[in-house]
Amino acid sequence: MSRSKLLRSIFNFFSAGMLVLVNSCGQVAVFEKNTPIPSYKWSGSFAAEGTFEIKDTLASYNLYLVLRHTDAYDKNNIWLNVGLQSPGDSLFFQKVDLTLGNDATGWEGTGMNDIWEVRKPLALNKRFKKNGEYHFRIFHIMREDPLNEIMSAGLRVEKAH
Repeated sequence: MSRSKLLRSIFNFFSAGMLVLVNSCGQVAVFEKNTPIPSYKWSGSFAAEGTFEIKDTLASYNLYLVLRHTDAYDKNNIWLNVGLQSPGDSLFFQKVDLTLGNDATGWEGTGMNDIWEVRKPLALNKRFKKNGEYHFRIFHIMREDPLNEIMSAGLRVEKAH
């Protein structure tokens, strides 16, 4: 890896960390996991995935998709296949068209230098019927494969207030 690429990778890592710190002020997440995309080239067979635990089935939760991309991403949206598996059930997938920006107003979300993070609601005030471990998987379903300039994808779960 060249020195300039190494410096860019280090800078991007710290910039992404700052985005998390800035965005994490306020509501406390029950869970958040963002999976880094290797070399910013998201293969259609690579899944961002994780497991979170729900203990309180009486509470309502907000689920957010979290996506980080560089300014060099050349599309205004991304199509995702998002799967959620309840304890003891099979994985249920939902197709999601996530808008990232438009030509008139630019990128949505929070930006720092050439890194952008967008957090979009997947489900608001959702109540989970079962307590236990839930598993999620996120794939991109775009025609272009690999999909360049996507840095990470993940899920954030917060208790609704």
